[in-house]
Amino acid sequence: MDESIRWRNMRTAPRDGSRILVTIRASEQGPGAVDLVYWSKGDRFGAEGWRSSDSTPGLIIAYAEPELKCWMPLPGANLDAMVRPPAWEGEDETELDGSGI
Repeated sequence: MDESIRWRNMRTAPRDGSRILVTIRASEQGPGAVDLVYWSKGDRFGAEGWRSSDSTPGLIIAYAEPELKCWMPLPGANLDAMVRPPAWEGEDETELDGSGI
């Protein structure tokens, strides 16, 4: 598997405004899912934090740190890899770094 196409611990996610894929934890609102997000330094529309790329001024979709399990960089423009990966189903984030072995 391509090293760039794997889930990683959120503490290593880039906070430079670049867009990444994240796994959102399952909750009473629904099952875990994958979303495209970026880190926002905050502005007049909302506080610093993770925002969905679907956000627009006046309608910010923000995620609190505990809502996000893990992240991965966007896949390259490989036509064979144009399918969004499934949400990570693990229970313990330590598994992401191999420390659960």
